[in-house]
Amino acid sequence: MRTILVGVVWLCLGLFLDAMSLNGRRIDTTLDGEGIEAAIEGEKLLKRVRRGWMWNQFFLQEEYTGSDYQYIGKLQSDQDHGNGLVKYVLSGEGAGTIFVIDENNGDLHATRRLDREEKSFYILRATVVNKRTGQKLEPETEFTVKLHDINDNEPHFSKEVYTGSVPERSDIGTSVIQVTATDADDSMYGNSAKLVYSISQGHPYFSVDPNTGVIRTALGPGDMDREQREHYQVVIEAKDMAGQRGGLTGTTVVNITLTDVNDNPPRFTQSIYQFRVPESSKSGSPVGRIQATDRDIGRNAEMYFTIVSGDGMDMFDISADKDTQEGVITVSKPLDFEKKPSYTVEIQVQNTQVDPRFMSSGSKDMATVRIAVEDVDEPPLFDKASYLMEVKEDAAVGVAVGSVSAMDPDGARSMVKYSIDRRTDMDRVFNVHPGNGSVFLLRSLDREEAAWHNITVTATEYNNPRQSSHVPVYIRLLDINDNAPTFATTYETFVCEKTKPLNNETVSAIDADEPSTGHKFFFSLAPEVPHRSNFTVRDNGDNTAGILTRRASYSRLHQSVYLVPVVITDGDYPMQSTTGTLTVRVCTCDREGNMELCNAEALSSSPGLSTGALIAILLCAIILLMIVVLFTALKRQRKQEPLIISKEDVRDNVVSYNDEGGGEEDTQAFDIGALRHPDAAAALEESAKQRRDIIPTDTLLYPPHRRPAPAASSLIMPPFINQRVLENDCNPTAPPYDSLATYAYEGAGSVAESLSSLGSASSEAEQDYHYLSDWGPRFRKLADLYGAEDSDFS
Repeated sequence: MRTILVGVVWLCLGLFLDAMSLNGRRIDTTLDGEGIEAAIEGEKLLKRVRRGWMWNQFFLQEEYTGSDYQYIGKLQSDQDHGNGLVKYVLSGEGAGTIFVIDENNGDLHATRRLDREEKSFYILRATVVNKRTGQKLEPETEFTVKLHDINDNEPHFSKEVYTGSVPERSDIGTSVIQVTATDADDSMYGNSAKLVYSISQGHPYFSVDPNTGVIRTALGPGDMDREQREHYQVVIEAKDMAGQRGGLTGTTVVNITLTDVNDNPPRFTQSIYQFRVPESSKSGSPVGRIQATDRDIGRNAEMYFTIVSGDGMDMFDISADKDTQEGVITVSKPLDFEKKPSYTVEIQVQNTQVDPRFMSSGSKDMATVRIAVEDVDEPPLFDKASYLMEVKEDAAVGVAVGSVSAMDPDGARSMVKYSIDRRTDMDRVFNVHPGNGSVFLLRSLDREEAAWHNITVTATEYNNPRQSSHVPVYIRLLDINDNAPTFATTYETFVCEKTKPLNNETVSAIDADEPSTGHKFFFSLAPEVPHRSNFTVRDNGDNTAGILTRRASYSRLHQSVYLVPVVITDGDYPMQSTTGTLTVRVCTCDREGNMELCNAEALSSSPGLSTGALIAILLCAIILLMIVVLFTALKRQRKQEPLIISKEDVRDNVVSYNDEGGGEEDTQAFDIGALRHPDAAAALEESAKQRRDIIPTDTLLYPPHRRPAPAASSLIMPPFINQRVLENDCNPTAPPYDSLATYAYEGAGSVAESLSSLGSASSEAEQDYHYLSDWGPRFRKLADLYGAEDSDFS
């Protein structure tokens, strides 16, 4: 009833305001002349503008559904006397389109349906003008048209679907999420925009605050269990008009998820697990997997496993697989079927993180795991991981150094044979008995060459050679006193010709042996020393000795070098000794005892060249001498004897040099036709090309004389040879300078003609030498040799 009364009051107030807008508000009346003057005078005094008419605002209801224009109100001016001379003019927002005015009577209408939510008010301006003259009769007046709101908009939520979450087992009233809705209607006018929230779906698990829209849990911890139900869908309504009947309603959906808490302990899927594993499994090898389940998820379901009891606690380990949350059992120590064929362990599982609100720290589960060890054929097993043996270095070949022992760990107890890995004993110093594993010598030993020997012994089963194992054997050689001591270095000193009696040289010794009590050396002068009266040896007692002179002076001219033999004896058993020689040179010294001059075999520290430098110089001189001899021999080999000495009229030329020619194609070789035709040779010398391998160093000192060749009967041998020698010496195109040219003259009228092989036939057919008998008595001997038949010699 109260609501109805309030609505009636608002309606009456609106009608009253509309009536006021229809009639307008009259500010002034028509003034006569005196009034105008008084008004002007008062205006001067009050300083304000007076108008004849003015309207403040009009009200119009939104969403008008009538077919006619909606009447808004009436504009009335004091200048309108009803004679039809006044015209009303409207301007401003929507003038002429949304709003129209009757220009004759001032009635104002809306032409279409308006929505306050789009625009809640409009500002317009109105004036009156004279229809005839168009002159304004009143100043332009501004007024407002406001739209009255009606409940025409339903509430809208900010999201169509909300998503929220709340931990499971939360207390009643725990906030989940807040939803928010808005209404486009005017919240300042009536209850059109006043909203109330309610839940239409989601009972009895959740509730919503009607004013704020906050959704809360409605049930206790025991009823909100994720493991029973995880997802919920809640529908929320928002109703305007403060929830009264007739109001508009908007809805939204809220999806709520219960998040997990650690309220469930892990549980094994089985109480007893059984696995089998070979005894040959290495450390870290997997044995099997055991599974435990947890109704929780994520980190709340993470678990770890431990072995808490059993006879296999030291033999096995267990860890959790992070991906599957399974317990993985692995081997931690070597297994032996012959020693223990099975193991039993107790496994415990629990969460890594415990929520004390829901579970105690004792929320665990237990399971029994039985592991059977499977027998496999194993290689022989040595009784030691390594062996250390000792033997004296003078041990005889065949002496046993030590022994190794291995056995088959399997129940069959297969026989084992032993051998040495020869890659560790390349020199074959040791060997091993294949049956009992005894290691003995194959060669003699020397500790000074190698004090340790490291070998590897292999044990192999007879029945299965593939089953073998190896063990290292370290053999140490024990020292015996088998090396005599020697000087630590080569000792060489000097004495002055006039020396002091106590001048001495300190010497020391070394020994390749290593006695356990340390070295102890004794020094003495050799008993067979021929010059024992010149020097003496003093043992210092600290493994050193001093060499003392026993004479006051020495003479370089009498003896420049003394060799002092010193006997060095060690203190071990059996005692070893050797004789070392100390070289003492006699030198000339100054007053302070500094050496000035020694013989040619002076000390290496004396001035002059050292022995090494002298040897180097001598070697260089020998090498240079050998080079000179070799060069001379090579030059002599270039000279060769003439191959043929001709006795015929034809002049032969034999050219010998160390350059291989081009054979028949070598057109630049020396032409022997020059001797056959001396006239043509002169012309050929001018036109011949110079040989490529000849670069003459001498110019043509004497040009050749060109004259007709004399007849063979009148040619004299010496002038002929001299002429040819001169031509060859002066000719830059002559054969190489290391060639040999020979010339001979037989004289004219020889019945044998030419005997030169250059003109002989190239055929290898048998020749007839009977014509030699026709050559005269001078060739009779030659005819007897070549003219005889082969049968004469048979």
